[in-house]
Amino acid sequence: MYGYYGYYDPSYFLVLLGVVICLIASARVNLTFKKYAKVNSASGLTGAQAAERMLRMSGIYDVTIQRVSGNLTDHYDPRNKTLNLSESVYGSRSVAAVGVAAHECGHAIQHNVGYVPLKVRSAIVPAVNIGSTLAWPLILIGLLFNSSTGSLLITIGLWAFSLAVLFQLVTLPVEFNASGRAVRFLDETGMLSHDELRYTKRVLKAAALTYVAGAVAAILQLLRLILLFGGRGRD
Repeated sequence: MYGYYGYYDPSYFLVLLGVVICLIASARVNLTFKKYAKVNSASGLTGAQAAERMLRMSGIYDVTIQRVSGNLTDHYDPRNKTLNLSESVYGSRSVAAVGVAAHECGHAIQHNVGYVPLKVRSAIVPAVNIGSTLAWPLILIGLLFNSSTGSLLITIGLWAFSLAVLFQLVTLPVEFNASGRAVRFLDETGMLSHDELRYTKRVLKAAALTYVAGAVAAILQLLRLILLFGGRGRD
């Protein structure tokens, strides 16, 4: 069977490596957030209050701030212009919560000013969803054919999976830019002191690394698929 190495597939190491990288990044962001969630900001602002102030001072009045369940499930939804803050951020007065809330405001500002990488990411979402769904079925069906048809299906499947990798890569500048906007705002407005801002930067840096880890894991998975099936796709 194509891509089969007895009872051991050495390329699976790439998948395991990606999983380990993601687990380490996830553990780090959770530990960092918990550490600085215990440090209250001198301003006394909650995450929701900090977000509202940042949006208003940025001239944005059509974004709704709401609480969502979960831990670190914070996100900005450009489809309905909602800033969704998790329970650990919405009502918390910690420097970690203020930083995360400001980061999500950074996405709202990106949307408001038409930040190109965000527009690109939003535009490719439908294709990414379809590609992620069809990639493996196309590859597996392609393996059933010993013909140009099978090769074509495998090639299409690999390209479909590549869309997920592209999405991860486009996400990186979007996330880093949002954090940069947050840090500059918190610094320029004095919402956080110099020391508090230093703590917040650590939280945002740890969060950013989870996206880097996700991109690396996606690339490793794509590399594994190419190693296993790429040759067949060129037959």
